[in-house]
Order: sequence, then C-alpha cells, then structure tokens
Amino acid sequence: MIDLHTHLLPGVDDGARTLARALAVLERAAAAGVRVVACTPHLRSSALRRGAPARHEALLAALAEGAPAGVTVLHGWEIMLDEPAVALTDRSLAIGDSGAVLVEWPRGPALPPNGVAELARIRASGVVPVLAHPERYPGASPAQARAWRDAGAVLQGDATLFRAPGTRGAAARALLAAGALDLLASDNHGDGRTLAAAREALTAAGAPEAALLLTEVNPERILRGLPPHPVPPVADEPGRWARIARFVTRLRERPRGDRA
Repeated sequence: MIDLHTHLLPGVDDGARTLARALAVLERAAAAGVRVVACTPHLRSSALRRGAPARHEALLAALAEGAPAGVTVLHGWEIMLDEPAVALTDRSLAIGDSGAVLVEWPRGPALPPNGVAELARIRASGVVPVLAHPERYPGASPAQARAWRDAGAVLQGDATLFRAPGTRGAAARALLAAGALDLLASDNHGDGRTLAAAREALTAAGAPEAALLLTEVNPERILRGLPPHPVPPVADEPGRWARIARFVTRLRERPRGDRA
C-alpha cells in the first residue's frame, strides 16, 4: 500500500511530536503492508508569496534511517489554498519527485466561490492537484466531486471517514458509492489511523478491486505521473459499514496464527 497523506515529520505541525512516535507509526504501517509513506506537513498558499520553504531534509533523513526495511519515506506538503492564484510549480512542493501536489480548502461554512477555477488553474500550470479529504467540505456531493475532477483534480479520501457516523461519514460513503474517489490515505497525525483498516473493510465489503485501486494502484500511478484508473462504485447499504467495522476489529484483534 501507498499512503500519500500523513503528518509524521516530528514536531513540525500538529502531527507526530517526536521521532520515536513517528517511527512507531511507520512500524505499524509496515507490518500492515504499507511500503511508501509521504510526509505532508501543513502549509498555506499565502506563505508561498515569500517563496517555497525548504524541505525538512534532516527530519526526513532521520525517519528514513529508522524506518522499517522496505518502507520508503517521501516529503511533500498539504497546502491550504487560502489565497488564490499562487504558483505551485516549484518542484519542492510536490509529493516526492512526482508532479502532484496535495492541496486542501480552508475550513469554513462554505466552499471557496472560485474553487473549481482554482483547481483548473493549478492543473493548467502542469501540476496535478490532489484534493485532500473532499468529504470534509460543505456541499461535498458526488456532483461537486465531478466538478473538481473535471477541473483536473485527483480526489484523496480519508481512510477512516467512510466507516464513521455523522455528516462526514455519510459524505464519504456517498462519494465511494458514486465512484468519485481516486485514492485513500490515512492522514495520520502520529495516532492510530491506518490505511490498512480501510483496505480490509473494503475487501470485507466485497469490493477488493476498489480496495486495491484506492490504496495501491492509483497512489502509485500518481507518483509515476499517470492518471488514476477509475474506481468502481462501492454501494452504501444501511448498516453495512458498522457491520464491516465490527468484523474488521475482531479480525485485527485475533492472533495472526488464528487467521484463515
């Protein structure tokens, strides 16, 4: 699996506070089958008027040195588009060596009025905007998701929200049911959020193809500069995700030797 949205650079933002904590998260991720993790600390587009900040190379090197064997750690940013028309073409803003940049909308009661145009502008500049957690935004309907994608954005859903109660969970499930998400990521902040749980839940729900595309194939294609493959819709049946969540919890609590 490939996780393109985490906050594991220690002490940089509201994510992992210590290197030990970040390495513990990487150990759990590796044990679950994650092989690439992008560290994407918060950054405001308005701050880029002063130029792109330096990457946290020393922290990244420390993470890479302590990471489990077989895990690649990449640098990126999660850029809040709090100011329009800011260039995101500096290669240091991208996820790893890709042509993709992780972006998000500012928090608020409404979406930016020119959001679609802003995504189209970024895409026209040669940068692929990967819009983080679209289910969190007001009015995040499948129709709105299609408008974002038509503007050239790739949509990254939160790996935990489609199993959650409330408005955000309902929005995430509606986007999955519409086939409107291109990939999932953990958005781990030094905590227990995991991409593996989402993959297990989708597989248990009878959607193994979607699980593979959302957690492995499409993230890899984005890193390689290729468009994501379409993800088949995953039906949202009443009570389904609560049942799946209980099943996955029991599965993860069983000793590995007891699993079929």
